[in-house]
Amino acid sequence: MSLSDILQLSKIRLTTSVVFSAIAGFFISGGAFNSIDLFYLVIGGFLVVASSNGFNQIIEKDLDKLMQRTADRPLPKSRMKVNQAFFLSLFMGSFGVLFLFMINLYCGFFGALSVLLYVLAYTPLKRTTSFSVFVGAFPGAIPFMLGWVAVTNNFSIEAGILFAIQFIWQFPHFWAIAWVCDDDYTRAGFKMLPGGKDKNTASKTLIYTLFLIPLSILPAFSFTGALEMSIVAMLLAILLGLWFFTKSLILFKTLRDEDAKKLMFASFFYLPILQLIYVIDKLL
Repeated sequence: MSLSDILQLSKIRLTTSVVFSAIAGFFISGGAFNSIDLFYLVIGGFLVVASSNGFNQIIEKDLDKLMQRTADRPLPKSRMKVNQAFFLSLFMGSFGVLFLFMINLYCGFFGALSVLLYVLAYTPLKRTTSFSVFVGAFPGAIPFMLGWVAVTNNFSIEAGILFAIQFIWQFPHFWAIAWVCDDDYTRAGFKMLPGGKDKNTASKTLIYTLFLIPLSILPAFSFTGALEMSIVAMLLAILLGLWFFTKSLILFKTLRDEDAKKLMFASFFYLPILQLIYVIDKLL
C-alpha cells in the first residue's frame, strides 16, 4: 500500500475541492478569524470526505473493475486489501469528525451526517434509482455552509443559503458527468441520469442552472441576514450564472456528448469561482 494508493482511495482532487468550499464558507462568515478553528476545519473536513470516498470504494470495488475510469483504483487492482481500506477509512472518518466536534457541536454533527448519508444512502442507491443524485446532494452541499457554521456556531438562514447553492449546483454537475460517463455507468449498473441522454435530462439540467442565478444573488437583496453582497459582486455572479446556463442551453439544443463534456467542465469552474466572488466581496 503506497502513498499514491492512499491518495487515490481518498480521491485527493475531489476532497481538496470540497475542503475549498468549507474554507470559502469560513471566510464569508466575516467573524473573528480563529486560526485553530480553520485548521480543525481543513483537517477535519479533508478526513471526513476522504473517509466517505474510501468506504464508497470498498462497497463498489467489484463494480469499479467494470468501469474504465475506476478500474485502476487500488482495490480493483488489489494493490490494497479491503481490510486495509476499511481501517484507514474508519480512522480518517473518526478523527475527521473528532476535529470537527472540536470546533463546535454543529460542525461535528454535520460532518458525521455527511459520512452516513454518503456511505449508507447515496452509495447503495446509485444502482437502484437516479433519485440517488438527490440523496447524494445533501452530504455534498454540507461543506460550503460548514465553514459558516464553524465561525458562527449557528445554523441560520445564511448557512441555509450557502447549503442551497451547493445543493442545486450538484444536479447539473452530476448529470453532466453521468452523461459523459454513461457507457461506464451503464456497464456497472449505475442509474445516474433522470432519463437518458435525452431532452428529459437536458431540460432538468437547464432548469437547475437557471435557478442558480437568482439563488446566487439573494444576498444582494437583504433577505439573508448577515450574508450580504455588493452590486459589483451581484453582477459578476449573474454573468457567471449566465455563462453556466448557456452551456446547459447548448446541451439542451444539441444533446451531444461534446456539449455535455463542456457543461461538465463548466460545472468544475462555476462553484469555486462563485465562492471566490463571495469571499473577495466580503474581504473588500
